[in-house]
Amino acid sequence: MKMMRQFLIVFSSISILFVISACNNGENRPQVSGEDGVENSPEKDAQIQKYNLEQQKKFAGTRTPCDTLSIKEYILHNYPQGNYLVNFDKLFSYSLPKPALIYFERDRRYIFAVVAKSREGERLIEPKNIVGYDQSFIDLDSTELGTAYFYLTLFKCESGNIEKKWESLIPSHGGFNRITLQVWKYRGTPFIKANFHYGRGTGHIDYNYFLINGIENKPHLLMTYEGINFKRTITNYNNDKYPDYYEHIYYDLGDRIFSKDSVAFVWNDKDSVYVNTKNARQTRPY
Repeated sequence: MKMMRQFLIVFSSISILFVISACNNGENRPQVSGEDGVENSPEKDAQIQKYNLEQQKKFAGTRTPCDTLSIKEYILHNYPQGNYLVNFDKLFSYSLPKPALIYFERDRRYIFAVVAKSREGERLIEPKNIVGYDQSFIDLDSTELGTAYFYLTLFKCESGNIEKKWESLIPSHGGFNRITLQVWKYRGTPFIKANFHYGRGTGHIDYNYFLINGIENKPHLLMTYEGINFKRTITNYNNDKYPDYYEHIYYDLGDRIFSKDSVAFVWNDKDSVYVNTKNARQTRPY
């Protein structure tokens, strides 16, 4: 019993020291609790973002002009509250997520990034709620988790200073996976592919942003996708500078589903729509 009492005394002392130490280590950390949580308080969210950024700076080591932390700082200081640089979806359960930005290979002054914005009048979004396969079902949650608007954004780095050149809406609210730099093989046109999971259709959706008129002008959007009973692929149908696409037609025979036909859609620059080559009354915005 004496040994047991000694053990309890020592254990209690250690516990108290641990609590005191934890409080001291987080003395400058913004406190959030109850109904006034960060999702309902843009001011508290901004405090947390600033605190996290300063902590990341402390452990960043050697930095370069216009690096990831610089982009985060630019968004924090120049965007409304509730706007965030998004992360790529994790490749593995325990891997660290990487920021969703890529440097243009032909000129590394240009940086493509995905920024998510919270819809005005709703609770702030949480970046973890809009990235990954499970989050592709977020549209079914209405506005309970806030509504995210994704933007593909081009930043330019000049003499260590960051400037936003343009941003283009990505028409999706959740399920972000990653962005990659691609080249359209027919004309050598570079484009950014923003890949999203699509759980409801057991597939994925790609929003392809073609740099038709140079990198500093807003890109041209073409959506493609693929799943168990739907598919759209890029093609060069009429040999102009704009990419076209084939919409594949699927047949469901009960025991099997397969595609045996397709119809081409071509871009009408005058009306800014894609037009069905077999039915001109059917158009698509992207």
